Amino acid sequence: MNKAPSIIRSRKISQIIALVVINSYFFQNQLKFIPCPGLNCASCPLAIFACPIGSLQHFMVIQAFPFYIIGVIILLGLLFGRAICGWVCPFGFIQEILYKIPVPKKKVAANSLTPYIVLLFLVIITPLIAREPWFCKLCPVGTLQAGISLILTQPQLRSLIGPLYWTKIFILMIVLILSTLSFRPFCKLACPLGAIYGLFNRISIIRVDALKACSSCQKCPDLCQMGLNPMRDSNGRACIKCFECSQCKNFPSQAFRGPKAS
Repeated sequence: MNKAPSIIRSRKISQIIALVVINSYFFQNQLKFIPCPGLNCASCPLAIFACPIGSLQHFMVIQAFPFYIIGVIILLGLLFGRAICGWVCPFGFIQEILYKIPVPKKKVAANSLTPYIVLLFLVIITPLIAREPWFCKLCPVGTLQAGISLILTQPQLRSLIGPLYWTKIFILMIVLILSTLSFRPFCKLACPLGAIYGLFNRISIIRVDALKACSSCQKCPDLCQMGLNPMRDSNGRACIKCFECSQCKNFPSQAFRGPKAS
């Protein structure tokens, strides 16, 4: 029997729980040293974890090697790969909610290169040279979760509003608009954390055994919202292991052997 409805429903529940827990406000002082598994701004008034990309940039700025941060990210990558993007990441979930708005849709394939350009230049090289966390300065996640809320709740910060702030707002608006038109555009084209997790996708414990279970009906590419062909790209760098491809009626249940090395 095809287990697609069950696992897709479980993913939605996981996303809701993750969004609430990661931004549950309590235990901030105790947990802010722990990197969040997904992309979530540490400056958000509700956030209880550190942002992994923001933490990486901090060490780039002070020119120290981030042993702890990289160790946590590698561990999460080896365990889950980009399943974190599909099941846990708050900003990914927000993009999915916006995608449900009934407007004409455009399927855009994930780009395997641009997220690594963002990672290399905005997260590593520019902070090292300029001594400023430039990804954080432009990040739409930070603008949505912290930039807007802090300006609204702390009037003394409004005098600091300038061209950079409006640039951040513009970038956020572009991402939000694109999210209504295409599935997870930021994840596909720009997310540096997803780019890192993608490096571990083929060797992580959580796997999508689409190729083993496939009956070669060629319907799964139409189901993949990331614009991939699961016949070729299951467990590839852009696969978020959402199991949407499993909605194909010919997709056998053995494909759900997620925690399995093969």
